[in-house]
Order: sequence, then structure tokens, then C-alpha cells
Amino acid sequence: MNAPIITREEQLYRAARDMQPNLRARVKETARLGHLPDATIAEMQAAGFFRIMQTARYGGFEMDPAVFFKVQMTLAEACMSTAWVLGVVAIHNWQLSLFDDRAQRDVWGEDSSTLISSSYMPVGKVEHVEGGYQLSGHWGFSSGSRHCDWAFLGAVVPPKNPGDTPDYRTFLVPKGDYEIAENWNVSGLEGTGSHDIVVKNAFVPEYRTHRSIHGFECNSPGNSVNDHYIFRLPFGQIFVRAVSSSSIGCLKGVVDSYIAVNKDRVGLNDGNKIATDPDAQMALAEAVAAIDECQTIMFRNFDAMVDVAKAGETLAIEERIKMRFDAALVARKCTEAINRMFISCGAQGIFRDHPLNRAWLDINAGRTHVANNPFKFGRNLGGSMMGGENSDFFL
Repeated sequence: MNAPIITREEQLYRAARDMQPNLRARVKETARLGHLPDATIAEMQAAGFFRIMQTARYGGFEMDPAVFFKVQMTLAEACMSTAWVLGVVAIHNWQLSLFDDRAQRDVWGEDSSTLISSSYMPVGKVEHVEGGYQLSGHWGFSSGSRHCDWAFLGAVVPPKNPGDTPDYRTFLVPKGDYEIAENWNVSGLEGTGSHDIVVKNAFVPEYRTHRSIHGFECNSPGNSVNDHYIFRLPFGQIFVRAVSSSSIGCLKGVVDSYIAVNKDRVGLNDGNKIATDPDAQMALAEAVAAIDECQTIMFRNFDAMVDVAKAGETLAIEERIKMRFDAALVARKCTEAINRMFISCGAQGIFRDHPLNRAWLDINAGRTHVANNPFKFGRNLGGSMMGGENSDFFL
């Protein structure tokens, strides 16, 4: 009998599941270091996780986003810091595939496993110079920066002529042109190593920039050489999931721990079993429902995006606005769920070695990312549905 054929997707899922014991064993070390251990990065490289949405021209797999985010959530069950770094760094391989091919060659010409960190804050100072731009600035929250040799940095290009619209771009900068200011001293997601990036008067050629409007229109310079449909997906819809989806996996990873901790635990004040406490029961039920809801909506939205891209069309603005709100709701739903579970664990939960403590810190830390604040995006959805103008173009 012939052995069953294992697809590349299943190989990736198995590799992610197989990594979980190592990640759990390194959780304390990861938090202590303030960045991922080199062994964790090496294992993810060997498994091909960074290549899932990278162009095939440089060794990538060109897979649908649903595959990538399933891998990310699987890793998050064991270590949310690891999943967070994979999310934001590997998504950059997809974005670099949207750049001019010269930029892709600069990064991957000698080593297609080279990684890129980022900070999309529009804080850079930009000056027009011959052949490109002069860039300076101080950016925060560049996750995984110690493991990367390039950085994507956000800045607004000033108009050359009066009346022209300012032009937000991502600037691709090599490590030799920036410094990492190691200031990551936080509670929650300590292992992401999200240090600051400092640039002083670096020259960035025109071709090493990516215009936000091109990502919005799904028509970037890289599409001339990378014609797979995943490179016609809206940039704003892909990146935001990189900073929200790990919360789903992290929440899923502590459900069994919550049951184990509370199934036979007895309350110190009344002597009753916690398993019979209606609040403890409801906290568990709502967490399971939140995981199911967030995953279902995410995969449904990815299916819709991929279908549109395969048809050679662009996603309607109304759908983008709704999907953007869906993504922003994830962190809030997961935070509310983990907080209810944490409280149901009693005072023991505040001890660092408690099974839920790490998930509680990490999920709440992830909620603070600007892309995970649903209020702006919810107001935009509600307002546009009632006839108002769309106020968000990172869609």
C-alpha cells in the first residue's frame, strides 16, 4: 500500500504543532531575554514558516493567507511572542514581493532567507534628493528587529508642488543605515523584542519605497514580476491580521489549562468547587465561543478576498471597511475572554508561574496595538453605512 501523500500545507501545520513543546519549554527564557531565542528563529526558518507568503521567485511558497495565519495561531497556543514575531516579520516577505524587483534583489539576491522588521509609524522626516529620498527619524515597536537585516519604516513624502497630496510610503532600509535602540522593557509580549529604530540621514532610492496607494489599489511595482493572486490582496487587510490573530491562538492554548486549574479547585472562602461556580463556567464557555467566532470570521473573510483576487478584481470598499473592523475586534474579544478566565482563577492567577498568567499578560499587551483598537474602525463602518465618508485608507 502506498503511503498517503502529505501536502505542503499539512507539513507546515504538523511542523507548527511539533514546535509547541520546545516553545513552551522556552517561554521563561524568551521573556527573560526580551527577544526570541536564536533556536526558535532557526526552527521557524527550517520549517519554512517565513516563506509561506513569499514570492516563489525567491524560494517562497506563495500560499493563501489562511495557511499562514493557521500556522501563526498554532504557534501562539504555546508562545504568543513567537507567533507575534512570525506574524509581523513573515508578512514583510509578502510585502517585499510588492516592491520593485530591484528592492527584492537587494534583500534576497544572496540569501532569500533574509528577514525584515518594521515600524509603520509615519514619523520619518523625508527630503527629496536626486534618485530618491533622504530619511531620518526615530521609530518605535520594531518587533523581531534583532533577527533582521533590513527594516520597513513609515514616512510621509512631502508634496513637491503646492496642492499635491502628501504620499505615505514604506521605506526599505538596510541594517547598516539604522541603529537599534534596545529599550524593550515591558510586561507582556516581552519576547517580541520590539525595540526602537533610529535613522540619521540615510539615502533611500526611489525603488526601495512602496506607496500606500499602490497597496490599496492592489497594483504595486512587484506585480510586474510576481503575478500570483496573493500579491493582489489589499495590504491593509493582510498586515492587520498579523497583529491580531496570535491572540486567538494564545486564548485557545490556555483553555485546557483553565479546565485543569479549576476543575477540582475549591474556593478558600466558601469551600465550594470552582467548577460549580456559574461565573467560572460562563468564562470558559465565552472563551471557547470567542475562539470559534474569531477564527470563523477570519477564514470567511480570507476566502472572500482570495476569490476576488483570483477573479482579477478588487475588493469593494464597503467590504474592506467591514473586514477591517472584524480584524480589530479580535484582540478585544480575546482580551475580554482571558480577563474573565483570569479573574475566575482567583488570586493564584497573579503568580508568574500560574498557567494563565503568561496568556493574560500577552493578550492584554497585544490589545494595545493601534491596529487592535476597534473604536475608530467601528465608527468608520457605522458612519459610512449611514452615508458618511470613509475615513480610513489603510484597507
